[in-house]
Amino acid sequence: MATFITRLDSAGPGPRVAVKDIIDVAGVPTTAGCRAVQATAQPARRDAACLRGTREASARIVGKTNLHELAVLPFGTNPWFGTPVNPLDPALLPGGSSSGSAVAVATGEADVAFGSDTGGSVRIPSACCGVCGLKTTHGRVALDGVWPLAPSLDTIGPIATGVAGLDVGMRLLEPGFVVSPTAARVVGRVRSDGLPDIEAAVNAALRAAELEIVDVELPGWAAATDAFTAIYLTEFWASDHHLLEDRSGLGDDTLMAFELAELVRPTVDVDVDVVRRQAAAWRAALLELFDRVELLALPTLPMFPPRLDELGDDNTALVLDMTRNTALFNLAGTPCTAQPVPLGSSRVPASLQLVGPPGAEELLLPTAAAVESAVAR
Repeated sequence: MATFITRLDSAGPGPRVAVKDIIDVAGVPTTAGCRAVQATAQPARRDAACLRGTREASARIVGKTNLHELAVLPFGTNPWFGTPVNPLDPALLPGGSSSGSAVAVATGEADVAFGSDTGGSVRIPSACCGVCGLKTTHGRVALDGVWPLAPSLDTIGPIATGVAGLDVGMRLLEPGFVVSPTAARVVGRVRSDGLPDIEAAVNAALRAAELEIVDVELPGWAAATDAFTAIYLTEFWASDHHLLEDRSGLGDDTLMAFELAELVRPTVDVDVDVVRRQAAAWRAALLELFDRVELLALPTLPMFPPRLDELGDDNTALVLDMTRNTALFNLAGTPCTAQPVPLGSSRVPASLQLVGPPGAEELLLPTAAAVESAVAR
């Protein structure tokens, strides 16, 4: 039961859709995976705005999926509703925060799932569970009726077992969405410091797709990560600190996140203009790269999915490791895909992340499909 917080018996001719339980579904309480929220949650009066196309397509909403509490961390564990089981290896983290959404499609319980991505929460569970995910351009998909985490970073996107399912998901989120008839040809390979086997698997997948590869280096990576962290923790505090009135309804790792936010927030409040300028400078520097290449490519995760038993009392270093290739693109607001690529005989694949300029979802998906087809041959 840990995959879903609420199962729904929904009939209709359209695809089966699982919805992360921070997205309002009419008639169902939204829990955000949190006991403190669940305690006072009332059935939603209407669907979130992003579900309009899903209803118009007569898709079947099969349930509301589990997640890391309040969508705060990339692990996908949950002390209240259980932890969704990674279908590749039950000893591994399912990834978060959209863990239930990734597991639902990986186990065949949904054709498409919707997740949120604030620092990697669609892409990281997709990488951990060997499925595909799409982080959309910030602001492209409406957030009305979605529990907020960090509004200037929050996005909604689809998860599916293959790229075709992401296309279906985008057409549900944005009726009329049509992919480009051609894939990208020139891709910038971002220099990163992932495990050598993972880096090699990403390179092999790009070569198999016969893409023209240009080596590029992201400027200001560390500064962008620092700016993301400051903005994320400040907005998280603003969105959710009222829940501290019921500390018994919050998990230990969520309470630690609040403590970190409380430490960081006063400094950021003083220097908020500086942080915002850092974010804008990072975005401008990133977008300049798209004058040279159509898309960027790097691993989604620089490591294999961690084991559940690796989690301890202080997981700050692990959070930074898991999000270091994803969070900075939330800061820039750019769209990104995640997709599995073969890694020798390992049953756990590597994950390729493709990154485009704002509004490039139409180009990202056919390019990801070309890679998918090439590595399957």
